Amino acid sequence: MTKPKQNTLFVASLAKGLRILRAFDHTNTELSLATLAKITGLDKSAVQRLANTLHVEGMLDKDPVTRLYRPSHAWLRLAYAYYWSDPLVARAMPKLIDLSQRIGETVNLAELSGQDIIYAARLPCKRTIFAASVPGRSVPALSISAGQVIVATFPQQEREDAIHDWRLRAQTPRTTMDRAKIADQIEAAAQTGYAITYDQMILDEVGIACVIRGPDGRGCAAVHCSVSAHHWDDARIRTEILPWLQDTANAI
Repeated sequence: MTKPKQNTLFVASLAKGLRILRAFDHTNTELSLATLAKITGLDKSAVQRLANTLHVEGMLDKDPVTRLYRPSHAWLRLAYAYYWSDPLVARAMPKLIDLSQRIGETVNLAELSGQDIIYAARLPCKRTIFAASVPGRSVPALSISAGQVIVATFPQQEREDAIHDWRLRAQTPRTTMDRAKIADQIEAAAQTGYAITYDQMILDEVGIACVIRGPDGRGCAAVHCSVSAHHWDDARIRTEILPWLQDTANAI
């Protein structure tokens, strides 16, 4: 059996350091060495060296009393650099602001990141909770309208492969886990250029998304809006929100 070719440019120690950084998320904001070792699967001595190096280099802060590590302001500098490097965000932002003011609801710029959708820009409304106002959250692409409308632009075989293989994760009791139903939803999005999902991430939340196409016609992102089912019925969504989302996505 032929062994896979070794990547001689791969730096294992750097990769381990990145595993330390990736251990932090919205549920793990401050971590001990023991917890870092558990999450990363690295031995505690390696975690101690790596975490200390990241602390010295300014990537992690360390509480002098609890000795817990947490992300430092350096992460904000990296996010700042990202926003300047992504031309889509700069192009989209003025149009997203206008859309947000017109409809008075939460508006997101959603981009595909592997098998997930990541919110690259978020414009909250008055009712938005903090968690829904912070950019960078990622969710399974197949579960939400933004992901479905992007996948709908894939070539047929690539679309079928994504529906069959991409991960799903139940976020609510009503999150759709039936891949055949998801395939039907994506097929509908392929015909219309938009998708609407219900109760997928939060109960009684409706997600509406219109695809942003690149020059080749393939979806590269989506304009996404989240509204409460208590305030918006389907007919009102289609007449008062959807046309504005379509115009914004086409303009971007």
